[in-house]
Amino acid sequence: MWRRVAGAVRQPEAPVHAELTAEAPPGTPEVRVRAFRMGFVGALGVLLALFLGGILTQLSTVILYIALALFLALGLDPMVSWLQRRGMPRWLSILLVFVVVIGLFVAIIATAVPLVVAQVTEIVENWDQIVDDVTNSDLVAWIGGLVGGTTIVEDGIAAIGDFFGDPTNIGSLTGGILAVGAGILGGFTGATIVLILTLFFLASLDSMKRYSARFVPASSRNGFTEVSGEITGSVGRYVIGQISLASVNGFLSLIFLTIIGAPAPILLAFVAFLCSLVPLVGTLTGAIIITIVSLTASPETGIAAAIYYLVYMQVEAYVLSPRIMSRAVSVPGALVVIAAVAGGTLGGVLGALVAIPVAASLIIVVEKVVFPRQDAA
Repeated sequence: MWRRVAGAVRQPEAPVHAELTAEAPPGTPEVRVRAFRMGFVGALGVLLALFLGGILTQLSTVILYIALALFLALGLDPMVSWLQRRGMPRWLSILLVFVVVIGLFVAIIATAVPLVVAQVTEIVENWDQIVDDVTNSDLVAWIGGLVGGTTIVEDGIAAIGDFFGDPTNIGSLTGGILAVGAGILGGFTGATIVLILTLFFLASLDSMKRYSARFVPASSRNGFTEVSGEITGSVGRYVIGQISLASVNGFLSLIFLTIIGAPAPILLAFVAFLCSLVPLVGTLTGAIIITIVSLTASPETGIAAAIYYLVYMQVEAYVLSPRIMSRAVSVPGALVVIAAVAGGTLGGVLGALVAIPVAASLIIVVEKVVFPRQDAA
């Protein structure tokens, strides 16, 4: 490169020399690359990535607890805000909402656990009689007529009865008594941690919003606050809407299952409530479980349960869900299906739960941030 200084022409500058591992062709600048140094730094980068990945894997349970607690806190915040607007201090609103939630949780557990224990005890004590009743039931005779004989069906039921009648097989399926006990203890510990984190997040939600806004430039801070408020509000409304749908399903299931004489109607209604918390496939899963259990009572009871849930799912899809969830989140139907399937694939039940509010949040960001910038360009 030539330079002119004060009217004089200077000679071209000397080429910049870098370190080279091989000789450069004549007439070209010398460029040296230390292969060992580059390889060593790259290997350190790979090791650091593996180390961080291992840490995230070890902390996956903690991250799951934090995500679930934050999700619950956002879901309870609209109720706290509603009490605040009626003149109640925030700390008292949080305390009242949390006491109600814990009370409902304890009441559900206190109702469900004795029923489960009683049903399991009755099944264990009368297992041989149950297998004999099922083998000689009208349902088996009907299925045998379809497949061309009851012998195959009876042999299959007998084999299943012998398998589950052996405590050793049950222990091998569940991992043994110690594994079951450890799982129950771990679940109780996890629920306690989630409840404590939910309380802390709910108490500090406003300060968390203000602190997160500090990372945004002052010129965009008002817009960020508005968008984040809409996102947290949509998540809270979604949680309340999903719990409302599940409560309707559980209450109506209790009434209908009691009328048709299904076994353990309170327990089955609780199953319907829990399954309905999972969007898209939860109601169908609960309906299948309840129908199969009802079939053990009689074919007529099972058929009645199946017809009821077919009708209820249509009412929920076309009447209840649009009326309740349209006020909570506004997500197109196709995106609901895609989000629920993708969330369930990536994160299981929790992923399916949070997928729809995440999709609603992305839609809010696109409508409030991306589209205005594109229109102003």
